[in-house]
Amino acid sequence: MASTQKDTLKVDLGGHAVTVPKGGLYDRYRMNPDLDAIARDPRVSGVDFFRQLPKIKVDSPIGPTLTPNFYYRVSTARLTMLAPSRSIRTRLPGELAPLEIAPGIGLVSVMFFRYDVCDIDFYTEAAVGIAVKPARHGKLGFFDLVAGLKNEHLDSYVLSLPVSSEIAQVRGHDGYGFPKWVTELDVDISHSRTTARVANDTGGVDLSLLATTPKQAAHPSGERVSSLTSYTTINGAWHSTLSQTNVLSAGTTRATRGIALQVGEGRMADDLRSLKPIRTIQFDVMTEGQLALHMPVPTSVQSRNK
Repeated sequence: MASTQKDTLKVDLGGHAVTVPKGGLYDRYRMNPDLDAIARDPRVSGVDFFRQLPKIKVDSPIGPTLTPNFYYRVSTARLTMLAPSRSIRTRLPGELAPLEIAPGIGLVSVMFFRYDVCDIDFYTEAAVGIAVKPARHGKLGFFDLVAGLKNEHLDSYVLSLPVSSEIAQVRGHDGYGFPKWVTELDVDISHSRTTARVANDTGGVDLSLLATTPKQAAHPSGERVSSLTSYTTINGAWHSTLSQTNVLSAGTTRATRGIALQVGEGRMADDLRSLKPIRTIQFDVMTEGQLALHMPVPTSVQSRNK
């Protein structure tokens, strides 16, 4: 049921007044959830994954907070594309280097996320990202590339990360250093269809996706846990953010003819065009999963030549 103005309240987050659903998970628990209560939500398959991840209190740019942030019901879609390394390097800080699938060819992605049940309540998100070599990594081995393509572990640098809620924007921008803004953003992922639409400043299409969902395979909780490390700068210092995904139902296809990606006008479209993508090589959809998003930690990155 859509919230009305009476169903929301303002809370302070690092000096920002943000609107959250009244009686929602953030209002009730302030990031310190009752896992037994959440397990009773019919949308949540279980909470065993989270019982193994105790939360700790940390200081952050948005004030003291508990980490990790728990997402109890998540669905995602990702298009992986080839792009020229030369174009990718124009968008990367000098300290980071593209993950290359072949000399001169790197990997970029367009991603869409739907968070149905999480510590900061329902929201949707989209991203244009670049696969990068792990910071402080020497020569990249073949297995790093294989692990990346299998979604087991990825390192990324994000160019665009619009979201649909204020609390997600403030936490992501001020707390994590991500390029986040709030916009109208619809994501609907089912076992049959995957659709997404990101609006631009005038209400038109920035990016949109219409595709058949790849055949899904179910996984017991904890059997398939992937990780993503994202690099950002906060107050001029490099940080890395770890997210861990408990995959419950997912599928992959490399037959991408039935995928309609509309690149319209807006910040995401501009970022994607700047990378000069050549073609889509893989489409991954997770119709059900869970996520633990840790707060950023300072990290050292070695300087690289562009």
